[in-house]
Amino acid sequence: MAAPAGQASSGDFDKVLVVDFGAQYAQLIARRVREAHVFSEIVPRDITAAEVEAHRPVGIILSGGPASVYAEDAYDLDPEILALGIPILGICYGHQVIAHGLGGDVARNDVAEYGRANLAITSDSILLRDLPEEQVVWMSHRDAVARAPEGFTVTASTPDSPVAAMEDPLRGIYGTQFHPEVVHTARGQEMIKHFLYEACKARPLWTHASIIEQSVEAVRAGVDDGTVICGLSGGVDSSVAATLVHKAIGDQLVCVFVDHGLLRKDEAEQVEATFRSSFHMNLIHVKAQDRFLDALAGVTDPEQKRKIIGETFIRVFEEIAEDVSDARFLVQGTLYPDVIESGTADAAKIKSHHNVGGLPADMELKLIEPLRDLFKDEVRAVGEELGIPEEIVWRQPFPGPGLAVRIVGEVTRERLEILRAADAIVLEEVRRAGLYRELWQSFAVLPAIRSVGVQGDGRTYAYPIVVRAVTSEDAMTADWARIPFDVLERISSRVINEVPGVNRVAYDISSKPPATIEWE
Repeated sequence: MAAPAGQASSGDFDKVLVVDFGAQYAQLIARRVREAHVFSEIVPRDITAAEVEAHRPVGIILSGGPASVYAEDAYDLDPEILALGIPILGICYGHQVIAHGLGGDVARNDVAEYGRANLAITSDSILLRDLPEEQVVWMSHRDAVARAPEGFTVTASTPDSPVAAMEDPLRGIYGTQFHPEVVHTARGQEMIKHFLYEACKARPLWTHASIIEQSVEAVRAGVDDGTVICGLSGGVDSSVAATLVHKAIGDQLVCVFVDHGLLRKDEAEQVEATFRSSFHMNLIHVKAQDRFLDALAGVTDPEQKRKIIGETFIRVFEEIAEDVSDARFLVQGTLYPDVIESGTADAAKIKSHHNVGGLPADMELKLIEPLRDLFKDEVRAVGEELGIPEEIVWRQPFPGPGLAVRIVGEVTRERLEILRAADAIVLEEVRRAGLYRELWQSFAVLPAIRSVGVQGDGRTYAYPIVVRAVTSEDAMTADWARIPFDVLERISSRVINEVPGVNRVAYDISSKPPATIEWE
């Protein structure tokens, strides 16, 4: 299948498929493969052998998963995939699927292994070559392979997993009971590289320079001499997407900045100044706050908010396109995690992103999504390669629906002004403490409830502000940030004293999962 306009074809790079058996680490596996400069793609567990061949991968990795191979509803693999002759690495549940499918034994251990385990290498191995004979690895399982299939060599064990690693180089099939993709397996990335470079003979061509080159070529090939409109927010995603497309087609690109009135303090002015003066791009600034707020009036459901904002965005773009000669394309900064979270054949829907699940079915403009296959860290690296200023490249992620999904309840002008002022204080204090680059995101949330307080010896009945700050690598998982108490104290004191309508500040200490980073 040909890549969409502006999206580099994965056929230009060696590809490894990551079969997702419902693992919490499937996205991490894909990222580790890319860190080794090999393109990876997550595919659903029900993929067929014919579909695998259509992808033309140089290797396959079977992820872990929560099920047992003996359960009635066990996640299975098309057995013909094991006979394709494509190198395969099974991790945890994937390791057990291989053993079970090829005649080995998988047993329920009396003792579960969760956490660090001591691995002993017991035989020569491609996967474990040149690694210490004893090392610490990360386990997360109860079932384990008790007997390897015929033709396999057991290459490592732990006290509770007799077949902690196995391989059959003749068939190109490998398995580990432990998780090489997590940082707690100290030499895990070396194992993954051994699989990629030695077993799969993959070429490390997935580099930032090659991504730019392929994306630029794809845009030029896909848009001919037509005008392209870019939805520009000023965030890193849309900025990198715009710069890539501008590099490809120059003045054929018209950037449209829709100011929906849901941005942070002074953000609209900063975006206009940066892209008009620094990047010298054609920029149309559409001030549409009234239109968005009217559409959101009375709406409290977060999914409905996202869909309303997504559709309104598209309608504004289409109206602008009517005034732009020969405009047939729309650039968006959609990322791979956006696609996964919005629900695909590979993953259940967590929430609709306005630029994926929120797009109307009858949209007239053809999408160009040059970042659709990239994780956030890859986008930042591409941005640096393109010479985009650091303050843009390292700007913390901001949701497309803006402050609308940080107000839990109806979006009103009053609540927007309160949240905007509180959020500015949070970011000022985070920067003052030197924490901005350490945090994935830090922001304020306004739940549309009121609580009793006391200010100036009088009773108040005002809004609370919740401060949210997380650390993460790619937004697929996140941990709440351990911000020093003195920083939180300054934030709380300033918000309560400087923002009218607020009398309480709380700090969110939830990780993802089970929570999401944004509240809506």
